[in-house]
Amino acid sequence: MNAILPLINYGHKHFGENQVQEALEKWLDIKNDFKDIQLHMIGKLQSNKVKYAIRLFDYIHSVDNIKLAEKIANEQIKVNKKIKIFIQVNIGNENQKSGINVENLKKFYEKCKNELKLDVIGLMCLPPLNSINDNYFLKMRQLSDNLGLNELSMGMSNDYKMALEHGSTYIRVGSKIFGERPK
Repeated sequence: MNAILPLINYGHKHFGENQVQEALEKWLDIKNDFKDIQLHMIGKLQSNKVKYAIRLFDYIHSVDNIKLAEKIANEQIKVNKKIKIFIQVNIGNENQKSGINVENLKKFYEKCKNELKLDVIGLMCLPPLNSINDNYFLKMRQLSDNLGLNELSMGMSNDYKMALEHGSTYIRVGSKIFGERPK
């Protein structure tokens, strides 16, 4: 909290969190005091935490399966709040990573947008570790353009400059600002 308030007072409005529980503890009071803060859920969202996430967050960057998308859609109706959604794409087709496979993206996007009425504004990816991300970021830009989406959430503290060169509109640079998270 001590590290966040100077940024808020300086005029920064968008912040990301990886975990719902930690975000609830940190942000409830801050968001009550600063109504223009936009909070982004950038970590994996478990379906049992959706009801808390919808009430606190303004953006979810990690929608990666139909069960989660349906839960978000239902919870938004209950609380009459629309969240801006990024579909997480498994751009490296890695078994250990979450995300929609590229070949299933269009169908998943259309279901989220048309049937579930989610406000899908963009795509998000986490390229494979130790890879040349240039190719993955270029592919994400193409996928986004093909769907007519304007927003791309890609790039972290180690590769954000390359992501920006490929059109990223949201980057995740927490460790560059706040330092590494305690283990």
